[in-house]
Amino acid sequence: MKKSSILITIALVLSLIAILIMGGCASTDTAKLKVVTSTSLIAFLVEEVGDGKIDVVNIVPPAQCPGHFDVKPGDIQKLSNADLFIMHGWQGEKFSQSLIDSAKNPNLVVSKVNVEGNWMTPPVQMEAIDKITTALCEVDNQNCSSYQEKTSKYKGEVEAKGTELKAKLTQVNPEKVNVLCDEQQAGFVKWAGLNIVGTFGRPETLTPQIVKELIDKAKAQNVTLIIENLQSGHDAGKGLAEELGCERITLSNFPGGFPDTDTWEKAIDHNVELIMEILAK
Repeated sequence: MKKSSILITIALVLSLIAILIMGGCASTDTAKLKVVTSTSLIAFLVEEVGDGKIDVVNIVPPAQCPGHFDVKPGDIQKLSNADLFIMHGWQGEKFSQSLIDSAKNPNLVVSKVNVEGNWMTPPVQMEAIDKITTALCEVDNQNCSSYQEKTSKYKGEVEAKGTELKAKLTQVNPEKVNVLCDEQQAGFVKWAGLNIVGTFGRPETLTPQIVKELIDKAKAQNVTLIIENLQSGHDAGKGLAEELGCERITLSNFPGGFPDTDTWEKAIDHNVELIMEILAK
């Protein structure tokens, strides 16, 4: 082989090595932040704010109550590889601390997003997105400006969606409808404008005495609708509705609880549609 050919071959090999090295560096520099969330409420907002810059893995299935969730080995593995774990800090999330301890991840940052109220309502949703953005910026300052920009835009969309849905609800005069509702749906039902006469808990909490008191109150105030919470077990109000001879619907407190409701917008649209359909009868 001629000397010139050997030199060209060496140059090509060195160029290839340099490209591979640079490619490896680029992959590391652009590695996405790994975030684990306790519920789909948080997961959706992290994905919305992250805008493709974050890998999000959720733990509690959207149709399940966080207070009745059992940790599985796969959930521990999710946290062992994560950079950030964002949770609500609700009393019902009793699994969270044992999950964190079991993960044995010394580099894991844990952030509790304490936001009072029903996250499905637009005002609470906007408060929640601010706190989640803060949590993301604390561990990923490099992309903080991008997260904040996306947050500002999305809050405008949430406000617009709230205005749109409230205008629709006024068409069916919700304030004239007296209801009994699951205590977990009270915040949303109040936002929707219905008149709450009383609330009830999960099926196992409904003692004969509590049921009698609810029925007496409902009859006295002409309750015509029972509203249940999907994540609480949607049979809690079945007996009440049968005793009162009134309609019954089930709403969801989490995106993804019902089919084709994987975003907050789709989930709140579905809840409002259910209310409007039943009130329009």
